[in-house]
Amino acid sequence: MEEVLDVYQARYSPRNPLVCMDESNKQLLADKRDPLPVEPGQVARYDNEYKRNGTGNLFLAFAPLEGWRTVTVTERRTKPDWARFMKDLVDIHFPQAETITVVLDNLNTHTFASLYETFPAPEAHRIARKLDLHYTPKHGSWLNMAEIEFSALSRQCLKRRIADRAGLQRQVAAWAIERNARRATVNWRFTTQEARVKLKRLYPVF
Repeated sequence: MEEVLDVYQARYSPRNPLVCMDESNKQLLADKRDPLPVEPGQVARYDNEYKRNGTGNLFLAFAPLEGWRTVTVTERRTKPDWARFMKDLVDIHFPQAETITVVLDNLNTHTFASLYETFPAPEAHRIARKLDLHYTPKHGSWLNMAEIEFSALSRQCLKRRIADRAGLQRQVAAWAIERNARRATVNWRFTTQEARVKLKRLYPVF
């Protein structure tokens, strides 16, 4: 826990951006009947029946100090899916960074081994050298600021029926563009010193 909190308190450097990464999913539901359109004094009305179209996996990367985020929709959440998302983080979103500090939870897909299972060894090694991974502890995923950003995404964008992955990608991309334009961020205040007081029960007694 303290490792992640120390990362959040480190001095900002554009050559070493801080990125919080997380993933979630969205059930894809299509209308069986067209909703009744919006009218003055009346919101759109949807029929209770819908068609299930599977799910879409969401990878989210959030750089709180830049007020920036990106969301990618995939069919699954496999090791290659995560590896390709991290490659985009290195090559597309932060190509000038010397090292990207990444806070993420400790799923078995979130490892350098996933890079080596997806790309040739030299390419996997190149990507891995640009990533400095810091894992939240078990039952401590709340320490990841990406969870707060996912909460905003859920409230502002995902509480509606979305029929397919292409539509889901359009919706989350539009949401990210709007949030990035405002440089919306998280005002994180929980520090290592506060953790030792508020979570004293988790520390050993000598």
